Amino acid sequence: MSELTRIPAPDGVAPAAAYTHVVMGTGRFVAISGQLALDEDGKLVGEADPAAQAHQVFENLHRCLASAGATFDDVVKLTFFVTDMAYMPAIRVARATHIPDDRLPAASAVQVAALVRPEFLMEIEAFAVIGE
Repeated sequence: MSELTRIPAPDGVAPAAAYTHVVMGTGRFVAISGQLALDEDGKLVGEADPAAQAHQVFENLHRCLASAGATFDDVVKLTFFVTDMAYMPAIRVARATHIPDDRLPAASAVQVAALVRPEFLMEIEAFAVIGE
């Protein structure tokens, strides 16, 4: 695990709400592709259910991070792509089961017109830094 430094509110920048403005680390960079609400067999989890989809996406992120020798403690950035910003509360609940409020990474949330298939409500990617 890399030692990460978090700067939640740099001088002259409004305090962050539910994310950290700056996260720095040294070590090996890990990029996790956008994850969707698919189970290990490639079947959709939670059709029309943002909470179920968010839970599955974070489980997939967890597994991808583990495959690289990383954990959510190593995550420096999350990007949320959602088809409706109304899904963000469900995403925050799922995120909270993996990342405590005092260790939030940098984050961006983007509303998109569509994802690769219409039944997907969200896609989340992660960037992590793990120790050398």
